[in-house]
Amino acid sequence: MNERHLRRVLASEGGGGGRGVDVEPDVALVRRWSRRTFGEYSRYWVDGARLPFVDEAGVRARFRFERGEEHLRSAVAQGQGVVLALPHVGSWEWGGAWLALEGAPMTAVVERLEPEQLFEWFVGQRAAMGLTAVPLGEGSGPALLRALKQGKVAGLISDRDLAGHGVEVEFFGERTTLPGGAATLALRTGAALLPAVVYSGPGNWHTGVVHPPLDTTRSGSLRADVARLTQEMARAFEEFIRRRPEQWHLYQANWPSDRAAP
Repeated sequence: MNERHLRRVLASEGGGGGRGVDVEPDVALVRRWSRRTFGEYSRYWVDGARLPFVDEAGVRARFRFERGEEHLRSAVAQGQGVVLALPHVGSWEWGGAWLALEGAPMTAVVERLEPEQLFEWFVGQRAAMGLTAVPLGEGSGPALLRALKQGKVAGLISDRDLAGHGVEVEFFGERTTLPGGAATLALRTGAALLPAVVYSGPGNWHTGVVHPPLDTTRSGSLRADVARLTQEMARAFEEFIRRRPEQWHLYQANWPSDRAAP
């Protein structure tokens, strides 16, 4: 399945915003990129396990922004909360650790892991570094609303529609659905909506990139505005993923054609 996703990334037009297909990538090339994703995914878990034991000086020394730090600081300073829309790329927890040190702790919705003991360990480790991890479910919405009302940061991994009733978008040249939660929260609360990513590297560093805030000015019905913003979010994700396709940790079906494939 991962090879199907990477084929879309490698085939999508570099300057066309993912709205078409240029050249079908070579099978061997796709396979090489796919193998690299597993190495990067292993690094994600190793770095995440070590992160709670890295002191403040270590986090600051190994985290940097390539661009967009001003967008994040400006949004936090406004005091109305910040919604960070994130893809499954790199090591987003390093961004969460840095935010906690800056006095802007993040509440993030995460997929429940199996076995339960592993998930409890995961949540506890994140709490130790100032990151509140909330399992996806009925209680996740109120937790995010509380954080935003307090002017804090809400983080949502938004490149996979786990619930199956997301917003239809075009993503890497093919129609699919992505969760509309980030857009809905921003529209209903007045919080800033920022697509963002934290890449692993270079070396032992972790590199943040923050997209300019999406325009959450109401222009139609709530449904229409959520659809517009979710499509804009998908475009930002395409840009993030194209830069480091080997760091896209997505191994499940994500397009309708994936589920129909043998």
